Amino acid sequence: MKKLLFLFVVLSNLSFAQTVTLEQVQAKARQQYPLIKQKDLIKQTKDITIENLNKGFLPQLSVSGQATYQSEVTTVKIPVPGVTIDPLSKDQYKIVADINQMIYDGGMLKQQRSIQQLNADVEEQKIEVELYKLEERISQIYLGVLYIDEQLKQTQLIRDDLATGMKKIEAQVTNGVAFKSNLNLLKAEALKVDQRVIELTATKAGLLDVLSLFTGETYTANTVFTKPVLTATNDQNILRPELNLFQKQQQLLGGQSHMIKAKNLPKTSLFFQGGYGRPGLNFLENKFATYYVTGIRFNWAFGGLYTAKRERELIGINQQIVAVQKDVFLLNTNTQLKQQQADIDKINQLIAKDIEIVELRLKVKDAAKAQLENGVITANDYLREVNAEDQARQMLIVHQLQLIQAKMNYQTTKGK
Repeated sequence: MKKLLFLFVVLSNLSFAQTVTLEQVQAKARQQYPLIKQKDLIKQTKDITIENLNKGFLPQLSVSGQATYQSEVTTVKIPVPGVTIDPLSKDQYKIVADINQMIYDGGMLKQQRSIQQLNADVEEQKIEVELYKLEERISQIYLGVLYIDEQLKQTQLIRDDLATGMKKIEAQVTNGVAFKSNLNLLKAEALKVDQRVIELTATKAGLLDVLSLFTGETYTANTVFTKPVLTATNDQNILRPELNLFQKQQQLLGGQSHMIKAKNLPKTSLFFQGGYGRPGLNFLENKFATYYVTGIRFNWAFGGLYTAKRERELIGINQQIVAVQKDVFLLNTNTQLKQQQADIDKINQLIAKDIEIVELRLKVKDAAKAQLENGVITANDYLREVNAEDQARQMLIVHQLQLIQAKMNYQTTKGK
């Protein structure tokens, strides 16, 4: 009955165990990372700025007024028969409302909108670069969990071997054909394995806490972390977010170059002025009157032409700087890919040898187990072979996870 209950508990834990993949953990970490909120703030800033720029083509209204007193006014001293011209008052007043409607601004508004969009693209891409680094960090922690899981599996194998040895030694001690010290030796080794389990479990708990902090999810000792499935690819294209950042920086500089041209083109607008004051437009009437003036304005400022050439040269230099940064990045990345591919080839060869060594060590251990049962060797001799097989398996585990990490690093470096 107890065995059935134990089996039911084990199956229940397996049924409800949470299974996660590296991609799921990375996606959760990306969603929870505080920096992701900045992307929305950048978009809001861009939208508000562009909205304000769009209002540049709305009619612009201004109101001004003034009251003045002057020491002398224009008078008409030529006598005109039948006409009396009163001199103007020395105190004069006017209030004017001016409405200006832009017709053509040389493309300034269009370029300003474009630059705001390009600025936002550059800032968002910088965030993507940082988020890519986050994914790489999550990968390292995830691999640490996988490594500990493999270590825990190996400790269970050692426990089984030690339990088998202790069972045989106990029978021999009972029959008086073996010393109890041999049994104590295996028991002491079993306690050392328990200590190792405690250390591994504590380290895994720390890594799970870090993942929980990054993702906002709860991971426990029962959570199953699946090994990443990495498919080989001959695609040599590098798709790193840094390359997109370089491209967007070049586009932004190109937009700034277009802005230089736009700001030095002529501007045309319609205007309407309505006013009230004394005198009005008719200076011969010394009384308050309303008036208006309407027409078209043309403006072409030539001051920017003096510096336009140098401004374009500075932009050209900055474009060259970005191009050099891109070349350096590609050179370093390709160099790194060559080194990582060499590591992958090396680890594959080591794993092939590890498998052969484990097979041989397993045969030696099995032979030692039979010899221990027959009393040919001591418990210490048997323990030495158990530890030798354990070391061989540990090295195989290390190299297998190193291979996964090397492949992941290769894909990460390529931007895949």
